Amino acid sequence: MLTIIVRAIIIYLIVLFLYRLMGKRQLGEMQPFELVLTLIIADLATIPMAEISVPVLHGVVPLLTLVLVHFILTVLCKVSTKFSRFVSGKPVIVVNPEGVDYKAIKNLNLSIDDIMEAIRGAGYFKLEQVQYAIMETNGKMSVYPKSEFSPVTNGDMNIKAEKSCLPINLISEGKIIKENLKIANLNENYIMKLLNKANIKKVKDCLILTIDKGGTVFVQAFEGKYQTFKVEPLGQVQE
Repeated sequence: MLTIIVRAIIIYLIVLFLYRLMGKRQLGEMQPFELVLTLIIADLATIPMAEISVPVLHGVVPLLTLVLVHFILTVLCKVSTKFSRFVSGKPVIVVNPEGVDYKAIKNLNLSIDDIMEAIRGAGYFKLEQVQYAIMETNGKMSVYPKSEFSPVTNGDMNIKAEKSCLPINLISEGKIIKENLKIANLNENYIMKLLNKANIKKVKDCLILTIDKGGTVFVQAFEGKYQTFKVEPLGQVQE
C-alpha cells in the first residue's frame, strides 16, 4: 500500500510540473492538439499509479515524450501559419451583417440552436443585435455587437453611432498575414508606412497590427505600449 501511495505522489508531482511547463490554459481555451494531449497524459498517468508491475520510469518517459511533442507543435504553429491552420483550424465567421452564414455553420456541424445559445452566453438575445459572431479555433464563440447594442448603448443616449466594422489583422507576432492583405486590398509597402508612423522599423518587431474599414489602426511592438491612429478608410487608400 505504501508503494502505491509513493508512486501516486511521484506521478502527481511530475504531471503537475509538466502542466506548469505547458502553460495555464483552461480546458475550454485549449486548441484541439492540446486537448488531445491532456486526455492522453491523464490516461497514461493512471497506469504507473495503479500498476505496481509497471516501473515508474516506464510511465514517466511517455509523459515527457508527449510534452516534448507539445512544445514542437507549439513552435511549429508559431513559425508557420499554414501548419497552425492545419492543426488547429482557423476562426470562422458564422454571423455577419447579412445574418447567419448557413454554409459556415453546416461545415462546422453547428445548428441554429448552437448559435443562439452562444449568442445568449455573450449577453445578446436577438440576432439583429449582432454584427459578427466568430467561431474560434478553441470552440468558443466571440460576439461583436452592432454599435447601438454595445454596453452603455449609444442608442439609449441618442448618440448617432458609426457603423460597426471588423478589424483586419495584418501582422501577427512579427509576420505579415498575406491572405488578409488581399482582403484589405493593401500591399507590404503600405504596411511599412504604417509601421514607420508607429516608429517600428521592421515587421518582425511588430506584435500585432490591425486596421478596420474606417481607417483606425491598432499597432503594438513586442516591447512597449500599443498605439492607435487614423488613416484613410479602406477603399480610399492611395498607396
